[in-house]
Amino acid sequence: MTDGTARAHLLRPKLATVLREGYGAGDFHHDLLAALTVAVVALPLSMAIAVASGVSPERGLITTIIGGFLVSALGGSRHQIGGPAGAFIVLVAATTARFGLNGLLVCVLMSGVLITLVGACRLGSLIRHIPHAVTVGFTCGIAITIFASQIHDFLGLHLAGAEPGPLLPRLAALWQAAPSLDPDALAIGAGSAALIFWLRRVRPGWPGMLIAVIAASAATAALHLPVETIGSRFGGLTAHLPAPRLPHASTALMIQLLPSALY
Repeated sequence: MTDGTARAHLLRPKLATVLREGYGAGDFHHDLLAALTVAVVALPLSMAIAVASGVSPERGLITTIIGGFLVSALGGSRHQIGGPAGAFIVLVAATTARFGLNGLLVCVLMSGVLITLVGACRLGSLIRHIPHAVTVGFTCGIAITIFASQIHDFLGLHLAGAEPGPLLPRLAALWQAAPSLDPDALAIGAGSAALIFWLRRVRPGWPGMLIAVIAASAATAALHLPVETIGSRFGGLTAHLPAPRLPHASTALMIQLLPSALY
C-alpha cells in the first residue's frame, strides 16, 4: 500500500466500509437502541451547553442534530459519537461574545480545516508528548470556569450589569449580587443536581439528565414557582430547521479568529 493510498484509507468514512461489508436488520436494531440512548442524553445536554455558551437552546439542538448526522456519516470510527462537549463552553462563549455567531461559525470552519490538515499530515501522534500535568490543569481550569459561569443561574442571582468574563471579577460580581438569591431557583437547581447524581448511582442505565429536566419542569409548573425558564428568557423553539447559509468571512476576521481556531 502506497503512502497516498494509506492516507486515502484513513480519510475514508467508516460508514462506506460498514455498508460494503454488509448491514442487516440485526445491525440496525442494535444501532437504533444505541441512537436512542445517545439522543436522550444529548437532548438536555445540548440545551444546557448552548445556554452556558451564550446562545439560545434551539441552536444547541440544531447543532447537535446536524453535527451528529455529519459525524456519523463521515466519521472514521465505528464507535464514534458526535455530540456537545462541555470543554468547548468557555471558548464558544468567549468567541460568541466578541465576534458574534458569524464569527463563531467561521472559527468552527477554520478549526475543521486545521484538524483535517493535522490528520492528513499524521501529526496527531504528537499529542503523546504533552505532559500529563498540562492536560489535568487544562481540564481543571475549564471545569472551574464552567462552574463559576453557572452560579448566577443556579442561585437565581440578579447582577447589576453584564457578568464579567474573567474568573476573579466574575466571583466579585456574584458576591455583590448575593442578597438577590432566589430560594426557588436554588431549590430547583439543587434538586435537579441531586436527582441526577442519585440516578447515576442507583440506576446508571437511566437517562438521569433528561429525567431531571422533565421532573424539574413539571415541579415548576405544578407549584407555579416564579423562576426563569428557557421560554421566558429565549422564547419558544422553532418547529423547523433554518435554511443553511455560509457565514461571511474576511481575511481580517480570520486572522483575528486564528488563535481561537487553534484552540
